[in-house]
Amino acid sequence: MELKNAHACFGGAQRFYEHSSREIGLPMKFSVYLPPQALMGEKVPAVLYLAGLTCTEETFMTKANAQRVAAALGIALIAPDTSPRGAHVPGEADAWDFGVGAGFYLDATREPWARHWRMESYLLGELLPLVCDKLPIAADRIGIFGHSMGGHGALTLALRHPGVFRSLSAFAPIANPVNCPWGRKAFTGYLGEDTSAWAAHDATLLMGEQKNAPYPGGILVDQGMADKFLMEKQLLPEALEAACAKVGQPLNLRMQPGYDHGYYFIQTFIEDHLKHHAAQLSA
Repeated sequence: MELKNAHACFGGAQRFYEHSSREIGLPMKFSVYLPPQALMGEKVPAVLYLAGLTCTEETFMTKANAQRVAAALGIALIAPDTSPRGAHVPGEADAWDFGVGAGFYLDATREPWARHWRMESYLLGELLPLVCDKLPIAADRIGIFGHSMGGHGALTLALRHPGVFRSLSAFAPIANPVNCPWGRKAFTGYLGEDTSAWAAHDATLLMGEQKNAPYPGGILVDQGMADKFLMEKQLLPEALEAACAKVGQPLNLRMQPGYDHGYYFIQTFIEDHLKHHAAQLSA
């Protein structure tokens, strides 16, 4: 992996990397914040952050104000890009909610997307092993969280890959994508018309299939009550809440009055989320 840029930040290092991805078949970019403890040779826990529609590997690191808290807690932050870029698939940039910047953190099975849109295999099979091998990050102490489409990704990947992630949270996740316009559009495009394949990528349905609480330490979800996408029925946190209650999964769903869908909302509650992860990653 090639270091493209680096900055001193709260005693640690904010870094931006690029590498040639075997899973995606294209160059991929990602960012890492290493806290001061990592620069002193200590292997530190890390949280993988998955961004939302239209975002890149830079969005979270420049907008969330997370590094100060991560430095204090001794946690590394990892943020990948949201999709392949440069594939030149016809129509890949025709819509802001599908294609470029909208990988939905799954492996597409429908052409022409199946060749490059392999975000699930990329994250689990390539990116995490790479950063844990090359950087002072403890592979057995990884958490995951995300925002919007990335919240969907965090929830589904955590449920689809038990044992990989020790902590889980989300900001305004697309919690029940089979029942919202964003999800139906993405799943039809990437997975095809057979809706039976969609359930494997829906956090609410995945949670409902659990025999025991997969995260007994609890899942934290923050949702702004002034979020226009909540009102447009894109997010459906109530469906996830019901599924968690059904299987006994502790869920702290915090409905935050006055907050919208943007990064001012994330900045406000990022400390709570990182402390939530730190508590479980250090247990």
